[in-house]
Amino acid sequence: MGARQNPCCSWEPRAGVDTAARGRGHGGRGTLLTASPPHPAPSMEPRATAARELLLGVLEDLSQEQLKRFRHKLRDERVDGRSIPWGRLEGADTLDLVKLLVHFYGPERALYVAQKTLKRADVRDVAAQLKERRLQSLGPSSPALLSVSEYKKKYREHVLRQHAKVKERDARSVKINKRFTKLLIAEEPEAERARRSDTHTFNRLFGRDEDGERRLTVALQGPAGIGKTMAARKILYDWAAGKLYHSQVDFAFFLSCRELLERPGMCSLADLILDQCPDRKAPVQQMLEQSGRLLFILDGVDEMLAPEPGEAMPCTDPHEATSGARVLGSLLSKELLPTARLLVTRRAAAPGRLQARLCSPQCAEVCGFSDKDRKKYFYKFFQDEWKAEHAYRSVKENEMLFSLCFVPAVCWIVCTVLRQQLQRGQDLWRTSKTTTSVYLLFVASVLRSAPTADGAQLQRELRKLCRLACDGVLGGRARFSEEDLERLQLCGSKVQMQFLSKKEMPGVLETEVTYQFIDQSFQEFLAALSYLLEDQGAPRAPAGGVEALLQGDPELRSHLKLTTRFLFGLLNAERMCEIERHFGCTVSERVKQHVLRWVQDQGQGRPRAAPEGTEEILAPQGTEESEEEEGEELNYPLELLYCLYETQEDTFVHQALRGLPELVLERVHFTRMDLAVLSYCVRCCPEGQALRLVSCRLAAAQEKKKKSLMKRLQGSLGGSSSRATTRKPPGSPLRPLCEAMTDKQCGLNSLTLSHCKLPDSVCRDLSEALREALALAELGLFHNGLSEAGLRLLSEGLASPQCRVQTLRVQQPGLQEALQYMVGKLQQIPALTTLDLSGCQLSGPTVTCLCTTLKCPGCRLQTLRLTSVELSEQSLQELRAVETANPRLLITHSALDVHPKPPKVFISAL
Repeated sequence: MGARQNPCCSWEPRAGVDTAARGRGHGGRGTLLTASPPHPAPSMEPRATAARELLLGVLEDLSQEQLKRFRHKLRDERVDGRSIPWGRLEGADTLDLVKLLVHFYGPERALYVAQKTLKRADVRDVAAQLKERRLQSLGPSSPALLSVSEYKKKYREHVLRQHAKVKERDARSVKINKRFTKLLIAEEPEAERARRSDTHTFNRLFGRDEDGERRLTVALQGPAGIGKTMAARKILYDWAAGKLYHSQVDFAFFLSCRELLERPGMCSLADLILDQCPDRKAPVQQMLEQSGRLLFILDGVDEMLAPEPGEAMPCTDPHEATSGARVLGSLLSKELLPTARLLVTRRAAAPGRLQARLCSPQCAEVCGFSDKDRKKYFYKFFQDEWKAEHAYRSVKENEMLFSLCFVPAVCWIVCTVLRQQLQRGQDLWRTSKTTTSVYLLFVASVLRSAPTADGAQLQRELRKLCRLACDGVLGGRARFSEEDLERLQLCGSKVQMQFLSKKEMPGVLETEVTYQFIDQSFQEFLAALSYLLEDQGAPRAPAGGVEALLQGDPELRSHLKLTTRFLFGLLNAERMCEIERHFGCTVSERVKQHVLRWVQDQGQGRPRAAPEGTEEILAPQGTEESEEEEGEELNYPLELLYCLYETQEDTFVHQALRGLPELVLERVHFTRMDLAVLSYCVRCCPEGQALRLVSCRLAAAQEKKKKSLMKRLQGSLGGSSSRATTRKPPGSPLRPLCEAMTDKQCGLNSLTLSHCKLPDSVCRDLSEALREALALAELGLFHNGLSEAGLRLLSEGLASPQCRVQTLRVQQPGLQEALQYMVGKLQQIPALTTLDLSGCQLSGPTVTCLCTTLKCPGCRLQTLRLTSVELSEQSLQELRAVETANPRLLITHSALDVHPKPPKVFISAL
């Protein structure tokens, strides 16, 4: 049979191929081509197009009988466990076959499959012809590329060897399976429920979203030292061990963003992949053709800056050599390999500049250790039951220090210091209440471990190291050259070995030796410490002093956040004394005064709360959800409170908050630590302080626990009913704040909760606080999803003889019975003078009850606001009767303001 002429594959001359002639024989058999040596292989998209043309040209040369045999043999051809279903092969023409081959195996791998199938179909001359044409068009390839499945196995074994051990912060290597301790991870939208990081939790990360779409970008976020990098490495190790994403991911790669951004010279994504492989024979092209089965783990994407207006266009070709920043930015924005999976780690919620890089990420919050896993970490660290138990008990006795150990980095520092002290037969020698105090404890242990004769030298070296850390933080540098260390005379010093790790990186001409701090958080701590040592012989003071650290746009300063926290923590009077003792110097109070003035200046120019009598903008039902979905958290005020919390100095916080008369926190998903920070600052706040929480999620993330079988049986049989009646109700997430409000030194004057979804447990704790909060004079509750029971609980607290609330504002649709119960208690609220029910739905019986209460001699109410409240004519008549009976009472409603009374300010002026 004669072969059909194919116009699409007529083999016109093209780059890399010099076609002299094309002969045709019978039975679809053609003569081999004469070609010049092939040019370098083209980039990815032209290669794919060339591969399709080759397939189409060869298959169109087959006779009908040969094509039939080819389809039958192709049905049995399995590559990496995949084969084309017969239902799609039967009846497929040449064009359909090309599409199926490319779809199932990728363009270039499809050529190998077709070549092998042609041999099995006894069309060997056409198979040889295809091989020759492939060499001419695409260049020679390694035989190793034929079996991706074999290389996949080899690569997994390589990953298991490379990542079996991880380096501790003191450069000691430990096995990842023996040291990794499960963390709590809270996924959106179920952020209030955290799960332990087992295989099931990790597998859920790349599940399908609510619309059934496969998630392609997952962001593991959390504060410094919380365990994000360790979790990412454990995910890579478990994938290689066959525990994760087994049927979804063929190859997974771990890339450090910091190393990639500081990598000298140009590189392509293909180069980066090849660097991860055990040899240079990796089938990179075939990997890229199946990019939907690739996983890139990008550690520390906070290092990326926002795309600049003049920035180069995104890279779309994985073979293009370009800067590391451009490769990373193109991966994050899904311009490069859009179907590949990305797992990124970052500190907290990304600011707008980084968020612009990410493409629809699924966020998961790393919440640190549970109480149970804290104990497990101690046992894994010490690997000696007696030492672990002794260390764990000594830390647990220090409640504040134990609470800080939910952060793995803090837990490591505490265990490291305890190990040194146990070796000397000592116990934990001081109380640590903040992260700053724990880091200072570690530095002090380094200084104490030196011989007395070397103490002064070590102090000088540490001051120089602090200078180096500060230069790096302000300049955005995490790696330092040998010249940097030689300039400060730190090469070979004890602090270099204790705080810096050495790394050799391939350079353009020779291997480049660089140094970095054992953990980024240590660099940030020592940078903060440098500001208190700047007058003590450190080489030159930081450029611009402490102002260089504090001034500027908070979003642009986000990378300085932890350094700023540490600086505040070091301003504590006790910490400053310790610095003087350990460093043998006198610390000036000048920095502390600078920082105090800076905090007080933060309140200038910020919008103040609406004046009394201004109604909250009425929001339709369902607004709560839409508000929470707007953008990122407005968390700058909370960050400022974290800084104040680090000081643990009540007087300093009290003075600082004088410049911030109103604290407004919007769309914050409070963690347990967030609430502890807020509560401490409220306890220290000055008289007249106002606090507004708007669209905040108050449910702190808790580990999901299963009841034991015995407890479930007792509950079902009623065995514990007698104890249940006397058991105190569990505290709400807001209990620490409520307890702070009752502190004698707390000056909180106004509290507003808006769109915060308050459960009954919060109402119970708030009700208890209303009985004892001596400074609280104003309370606003707006659209908080209160229940009937919740509003009744609040009414009981307001009616307490000790309650000092003078102004009460409530906006909550529905709840007729609870509102009627509350207005019936008005005469029992001793200090209440203003009641604002604007926007509430008041039924006739509720208005009648309200009017009855207002006529009582014991009712001290002076102002009643009913703006936007729909009232019947009978209710209006009842209110007019109240106005007549009590001329001192001002009732605000559109139907009652026919003859408006002159404002109070005007009366006082007269």
